[in-house]
Amino acid sequence: MTDRIPYLGRVCPNCDGFPVVSVSSGLGRDRHGNLRTLTVTCETCHGTGHTSVRRGRVSRLEVAA
Repeated sequence: MTDRIPYLGRVCPNCDGFPVVSVSSGLGRDRHGNLRTLTVTCETCHGTGHTSVRRGRVSRLEVAA
């Protein structure tokens, strides 16, 4: 039996649900051998991966469709 996944809203159109990424800085490695990276979060969804759904009034055109 499959588990139900809770609906968290629509997936963010800017990051496609991958809100936090690590980007190589291009400066090579530090003295311990670790790659220098920057952690960047999506500015649209603020790192959540989804956008809120607007709950507004339904127009008559949407009801007729």
